[in-house]
Amino acid sequence: MEIQDQLNRKIELKTTPVRIISLVPSQTELLVDLGLENSIVGITHFCVHPDYLLQKKTRVGGTKKVNFRKVKDLKPDIILCNKEENTKEMVEELEKIAPVHVSDVANLDEAYELMQDYGKIFDCAELAKTLVNSIKKKEKSLRDLAKNSKERRVAYFIWNKPLMVAGQGTFINEMLNLNKFRNVYNADRYPETDMNKIKELEIDLCLLSSEPFPFEEKHKSLFEGLVKDVQIVDGECFSWYGSRLLKAMEYFKQFHL
Repeated sequence: MEIQDQLNRKIELKTTPVRIISLVPSQTELLVDLGLENSIVGITHFCVHPDYLLQKKTRVGGTKKVNFRKVKDLKPDIILCNKEENTKEMVEELEKIAPVHVSDVANLDEAYELMQDYGKIFDCAELAKTLVNSIKKKEKSLRDLAKNSKERRVAYFIWNKPLMVAGQGTFINEMLNLNKFRNVYNADRYPETDMNKIKELEIDLCLLSSEPFPFEEKHKSLFEGLVKDVQIVDGECFSWYGSRLLKAMEYFKQFHL
C-alpha cells in the first residue's frame, strides 16, 4: 500500500508492518495504547512510557543519534520519526534500511491526524478512532471549563543556562492557547531569553517544565520579584502529542479551578 507521512512524503509498504522501530517517545507510548506493543522491536533511551518497555525492547540510541547497525539488525518493516525530534540526516540514513514515516505535529488537528494515520498503517483504525474521540471529548470538557478563566500572560521555560522558552509554531504553544494562556514570546519557535527581557514582558505566570530540562522547586527563586507566579509543570502533558493527551486534558483542569 502507498501512504503519505505528515511531510507529504510517499511511502510504499508491501504489507501491514509487524516490526516497528519508534524513535519518538510520545509515539512509542501511542503505539502501546493502540495495542501494538508486541510489534515494537526498537526504541530510544527516552521512551520511558510505559516504564517497563526499556527492559523489554532493544534500545537503538537517542532521538538525535542512533546506532544504524542495531537498527538494521532488527529488520524493521517501518521506522517512525518526527520532524522536530529527529534530524533530516538520520531520516535519510534510515531510509536505506526501511520505509520511514515522519510525523509533524504542531496542533491538535495534526495530533489526531497522526493517530488516525497509525490506525490505517497498522490495521487498528477502530481503536485509533476510539482514542481520538475520547481525547476530543476531554478536550471539549476542558474548553468549556476554560471559558470562565481569565487570560494570563505566560512564558513556558524548557531550558536553563541558557534560558530558553517555547515560542510560536510549537505544540507547547498550542497547549498554552488551549488553556487561555497568552504566550508572551511570539516570534521564534524556541528563543533564548534573559532576566531583563522577562522583567520587560510583564508576565503573569512562568511555567517551568519538567522536561527537557528538569526544572525543580529550587529554580523558582530565579524569577523572584520578576513575575507574579511561578509553577513547575508536567512537560509531557504540554509536549507529548499522542495518547498522553488523555492524561493531559485532565491535568490541565487544575489551571481553571
